Amino acid sequence: MRVVHECTSLVLGSGIAGLTYALKASRHGDVLILTKKSRADSSTNRAQGGVASVMDPTDSFDLHTEDTLRAGAGLCRREAVELVVREGPRLVRELIDWGVSFTEDPTGALDLGQEGGHSQRRIVHAKDLTGKEIERVLTKAVEENSRIRLLENHLALDLWTGSDSRGRPRCYGASFLAPETGESGLVRARQTLLATGGCGKVYLYTTNPDIATADGVAMAARAGCPIVNLEFVQFHPTCLYHPDAKSFLISEAVRGEGAILRNLAGDDFMRARHELGSLATRDIVAREIDFQMKERGDKCVLLDPTPIGAERFRRRFPNISQRLEEFGLEPGVDPIPVVPAAHYMCGGVATDLDGRTAIDGLFTAGEVAFTGVHGANRLASNSLLEALVMADRAARSEPLADDGGEPAPPPSPGREPPGADEGVILDHEWDAVRRLMWDYVGLVRTRERLDQAIGRLRVMRGWAEDLYRRTRPSGDLAELRNIALAGLLLSRSARHRSESRGLHFLTDRPETDPEALETWSRLTPDGILIESRGLPVARTA
Repeated sequence: MRVVHECTSLVLGSGIAGLTYALKASRHGDVLILTKKSRADSSTNRAQGGVASVMDPTDSFDLHTEDTLRAGAGLCRREAVELVVREGPRLVRELIDWGVSFTEDPTGALDLGQEGGHSQRRIVHAKDLTGKEIERVLTKAVEENSRIRLLENHLALDLWTGSDSRGRPRCYGASFLAPETGESGLVRARQTLLATGGCGKVYLYTTNPDIATADGVAMAARAGCPIVNLEFVQFHPTCLYHPDAKSFLISEAVRGEGAILRNLAGDDFMRARHELGSLATRDIVAREIDFQMKERGDKCVLLDPTPIGAERFRRRFPNISQRLEEFGLEPGVDPIPVVPAAHYMCGGVATDLDGRTAIDGLFTAGEVAFTGVHGANRLASNSLLEALVMADRAARSEPLADDGGEPAPPPSPGREPPGADEGVILDHEWDAVRRLMWDYVGLVRTRERLDQAIGRLRVMRGWAEDLYRRTRPSGDLAELRNIALAGLLLSRSARHRSESRGLHFLTDRPETDPEALETWSRLTPDGILIESRGLPVARTA
């Protein structure tokens, strides 16, 4: 591969983390953003709820911190939580200064929403289109910045890493593929940010966009970065259940405004399960919905919006109201059929509190990063908050000086022409990985099923890697290579944790260990997976 682009800072991803970082890193030099689809195709753009932040005088950093720690089931890193919570108000105000229009109450103050696990109303929102509003403003600012260039439909394949003059691992950029044109090559950069989002497409049913194929986790793992707590995948409790609805989320804010979960018999089943009822944390609610569906043999549960009222529902949730009407449901009146779906990756690439990874010159922010904020279960609306804070901190770092090194590029895809039936095989393998993950490594797990999943995923990963090395690259094959590896890492991490905690629940080991430990995984250069466990306070990136 040859160097096609050079820049001071390379950003992989165009969600809230990538765009925020790009705007702030541009003061150090020119920035190149690679995004695999269109610039607005991100999980940020789909975020309905908002940004959790202490903006009301009756609220406090201590309360927000304690709510986050409680939701995280013993695995949050307090230092990280306190940092992110403390930085939140400043960055929310910065978004407002940039032009983000958050919803206000009749007095002109921010209209703060309530979501599961929060003891106070602290969700800053733009009705139910918060992510879209933030993305709009950040994208506009990027387009107007002469130091930033954004290339759409450019898929990063692998990180370009080597050793610097001191023998330390260093990132020099990344290889990429533009599937529409067939162009491939290298981007050389003094600093690289992974902001590629999550792993929802590893599962058969997800709230995530199609681009969420765990690319960042897979690239970082292949480069030798430690991957932490990947078993903690959050399933959002309320994804719309309708044959014509693809991955449409019913915001947790709907329950925050008073909607109640009921089974098909009309019972408020969460009232008996938890003191917070339908506003318990997502791990508890999603598992109870799963239990109700399995025990009763039902295809879904119902979200009763009548406590909100039709007029208020339409005013507070205009986007959800429009979609419900498209599916023949009267907003605020008709019960909404919902099911859990894969939503958010709480683990990720080991990252310090300045966004640094184990490789010099490589930073992460957003869902792909593991900072310790989310622990074993993310508190609602803490994701956009963490992405803002970590992108801001990563962008403060001065880019590394050019050491004159030119390491070997990452392994190139093969050159053989694809076989006539390659498309059929790829489709089959895509479906096989995602269905296997849904059935064997989903909301509720057993050690036996995890063992079976690991054995099958080893084969699937090997097949995808071999095909990638032999044939000309395609976007579908590159993504299959990533979801197969991420699925294997996730399953191995889940099998390594012999307890139930937060989002990880084993029916054959429902107890929680007294000591809260993290799972760490790392690929050696020859592709062998090693694992270890250690106390959160004792481990760093």
